[in-house]
Amino acid sequence: MKERKDELMKSVLLTGFEPFGGEEVNPSARVVEKLDGRFVGGRLVIGTVLPVVFGKSLAMLKLEVRRVQPEWVLCLGQAGGRAEISLERVALNIQDANMPDNAGNQPVDRPVVRGGPAAYWSTLPIKSVVAAIREAGIPAGVSESAGTFVCNQVFYGLMWMLEGQRKVRGGFIHVPYLPEQARRLGGGAPSLPLKRMVRGIEIAIETLSG
Repeated sequence: MKERKDELMKSVLLTGFEPFGGEEVNPSARVVEKLDGRFVGGRLVIGTVLPVVFGKSLAMLKLEVRRVQPEWVLCLGQAGGRAEISLERVALNIQDANMPDNAGNQPVDRPVVRGGPAAYWSTLPIKSVVAAIREAGIPAGVSESAGTFVCNQVFYGLMWMLEGQRKVRGGFIHVPYLPEQARRLGGGAPSLPLKRMVRGIEIAIETLSG
């Protein structure tokens, strides 16, 4: 992603993930690529695509938070099978993979942070964001589970990292399949066009800015 040198500029760190599970694309990465370098709600969006690898993804996120020093951190991930943009409410201190990550790791019942609390709440105004996205005619909702795969690991690790930092808020948002992914799966899976996903995340950032 592009280098940023203006440290005084208010910014949003927006992350997505590389493809995984045999997919050729990941909609979260596509959204990040579309918004990287743009100003939304008066904030510079700085995008980063994380690897779908336990441990490595969280380490990369920590480095980016230190480098960027953002006002907000929004992590995106793919949730195949969901029909709406999902604002995650809670991150769990568990890694329990039902499939290997992109490096072949498949942890079972392992904590994200040993000795950490059982869960963290998102510090985003999730209900307000959902309402604003819906008002624009884009399907959105609150989700009570970010799963137990790499997405949840990154969400939990982010909130653990931001604990006690009142000036930085963060959370996790899942997006559905792209239409081309749904077609490859036989057309029965819910999906959302990339343009609508991008607009939904723009609205999320605008809502935070308001």
